[in-house]
Amino acid sequence: MSYPIKAVVFDWAGTMVDFGCMAPVDALIEAFAAHGVVLSAIEARRDMGRAKHDHVLAILAQPSVAAAWTAAKGAPPVPADGEAIYQALEPLIEAAATRCADLIPGAAAVAADLKDLGVRIGSGTGYTRQMMSGILPRAAAQGYAPEVVVCAGETPSGRPGPLMTWKALIALDAWPARACVKVDDATVGIEEGRLAGCWTIGLAASGNGVGLSLADYRALAEPERRSRVAASAEQLKAAGADYVIDTVADIRPVLDDIAARIVAGEPSRPTASSFYSQLSSKYGTDIDLEAVIHETRREDSGLDL
Repeated sequence: MSYPIKAVVFDWAGTMVDFGCMAPVDALIEAFAAHGVVLSAIEARRDMGRAKHDHVLAILAQPSVAAAWTAAKGAPPVPADGEAIYQALEPLIEAAATRCADLIPGAAAVAADLKDLGVRIGSGTGYTRQMMSGILPRAAAQGYAPEVVVCAGETPSGRPGPLMTWKALIALDAWPARACVKVDDATVGIEEGRLAGCWTIGLAASGNGVGLSLADYRALAEPERRSRVAASAEQLKAAGADYVIDTVADIRPVLDDIAARIVAGEPSRPTASSFYSQLSSKYGTDIDLEAVIHETRREDSGLDL
């Protein structure tokens, strides 16, 4: 019997490479500094996971950043400013991402395991194809080369919309979506997977939520590490992750559980009837979905002229 999961679509930075998702933060801070604006790591990380063009515009829209820009430039930021930052950002991210392209421990073994199971491997990223140009050969040399890479700008809209995941699944000929899994360290990536109809697995320790390099993460005292990972996990759960684990190295038991649920016929997203049942149980409402669906409605006779 073949493994029930048809495909897994992985994010890149913070998921399979670049523990702590450090490269985009370093590049964003440098790009804003060139305009006299001191960007904090917290401000840089707030909208992580989006296409970098959208990410820059979201950063400029943050009140603290807009105020700093106005103080430095004498006028509030406008869309043309975002475009200028983005044009300077692309080579900065390309260089930083290439430097930070070490695989997250366990990533290559997970990819090999999935290949042995016959599971197709796709990927999506908020980086453009140019930004990925140094990452792809470095990752391949370390043992990770997904069959499909979907980059920012290659679909009409990006995350949290589902189009990048759908594009990957189409290229892999992997369907239905309820037999596929999306893995991401960012909340927008989890939202993307949910909207695509996939099972979703959030990574709480290796990505944007904790935001530390592997060395700094390992150097944390155990209570501090647990606290930071727990806070990151809560954000991923709030975004709707079906499962949350620390890093991709912990994924196999979760995939086996998803596989069993697929065999049992359980959908990746709740049905409308079960959703309304949960609402009724949680809030004490009394919603009869079947009655709503089959309700006799008065025929609209149009305007009375």
